[in-house]
Amino acid sequence: MKYSLAAMLFFLCYSAVGCKKDPKGSDIQKEHALNPDPAALRPGSIGYVGDSADVVTPVNGGLVLMGGGSDVDAAFKWMIGRSGGGDVVIIRASGADAYNPYIYELGKVNSVETLYINSRALADNEQVASMIRNAEMLFIAGGDQSNYMKYWKNTKTMDAINYLLNVKKAPVGGTSAGCAILGELYYSGENGSVVSDEALANPYHPNVTLYANDFLKAPFMKTVLTDQHYVARSRQGRHLAFLARMLKDKGIEAKGIAADERTAVCIDANGKAAVFGKGKAFFLMTDKNKIPEVCESGKALSWNAKQAAVKVYAIAGSEQGNGNFDLSTYAETEAKGGSWQWWSAEQGKLIMK
Repeated sequence: MKYSLAAMLFFLCYSAVGCKKDPKGSDIQKEHALNPDPAALRPGSIGYVGDSADVVTPVNGGLVLMGGGSDVDAAFKWMIGRSGGGDVVIIRASGADAYNPYIYELGKVNSVETLYINSRALADNEQVASMIRNAEMLFIAGGDQSNYMKYWKNTKTMDAINYLLNVKKAPVGGTSAGCAILGELYYSGENGSVVSDEALANPYHPNVTLYANDFLKAPFMKTVLTDQHYVARSRQGRHLAFLARMLKDKGIEAKGIAADERTAVCIDANGKAAVFGKGKAFFLMTDKNKIPEVCESGKALSWNAKQAAVKVYAIAGSEQGNGNFDLSTYAETEAKGGSWQWWSAEQGKLIMK
């Protein structure tokens, strides 16, 4: 079959890259070159909504300890209000970017971006750390806190989080695993999760992996060990065992803060805590003069002290934020909106009264 010279030239031009007559495509390419997808150029970013231009807004420090399960809208709105409407960054080591549209639609913010930091190389990347430092609000998603310890501890990401907490004083929060690492004392779960019956039966169970003062340095969290999914997963007993270990092994008069699912503890810049959501939060206090009677490897925990080993204040959440607990003093006379309890353990059995 024969073709005219004109036809052959047309065919060759049409087939070659860049010879198609598509002014719209050309405009789109130019626009993309001038305004590329922000996430595509940022290491670790898996999603971005809002204005890609960095803004600087006045921030008001605060900390959110969320117990997992369904997110607490009111707690996120509390953080957004303290962010001044700036840039929000979500960090995680698993999962997707579902928080981006959720937070963006909850209140007025400049942008929301999710960083997927699942290696020490990414955690030590200066641009990743810079994106965290430039945030006016940071939220640590749920997942596996042992990964956060493995990937982020002693990296630029850790330093950037601590910068937000203590220098910039921007609002920072976390849910489930993200909440677990916000106490300066923390349970890593690196060998697998431990349930209350196991921890009470043997406080030195291989899955009871505890660390102190070597990761995040959140205000008012110096001697605090958090727990989450609290009532839903009956974690009161294991929390008691964790605190017993801190007192027995490290001489730390540890405190505990725990939120149930669909519940958040919101702590303002002065250390005043209120509880938002549908469940309860618990504030636990130990006493250095009440050492566990039996806290040894392979033996059931006995920490009785006449059934008054650990003093606990329980506050039910509300949409507007209920109660008051002053973490700067732990003064019993300042506690409002809740009720006092005593928790103890006798031969591996939890006693709450």
